[in-house]
Amino acid sequence: MRTLLIAAILAIATPTLATPAQAPETSATLANAASAPSGRVIVDGATWRCEGTSCTATGGSNQPATRACRRVVARLGEVTAFSWKGTVLSAQELAACNA
Repeated sequence: MRTLLIAAILAIATPTLATPAQAPETSATLANAASAPSGRVIVDGATWRCEGTSCTATGGSNQPATRACRRVVARLGEVTAFSWKGTVLSAQELAACNA
């Protein structure tokens, strides 16, 4: 009986334990699609991939979103939207990032 109970608990818990936690979003929207890289680009440990003006990244160092934005703009060009590990920049922060 005890073995059956343990097996039932494991069967219920396993899908929950096997599902990885969703990482916070890291993304950018480029102002000019022509500046988008054709392959992957690594900026401060984050691997960026772009399709048109929409770019997403995985990984990356722990740093403020505003600094990460400035580093990405230096490599990929001006952005109209930017999110770093779940932190979305405001219009004012975007203007400073693009300056």
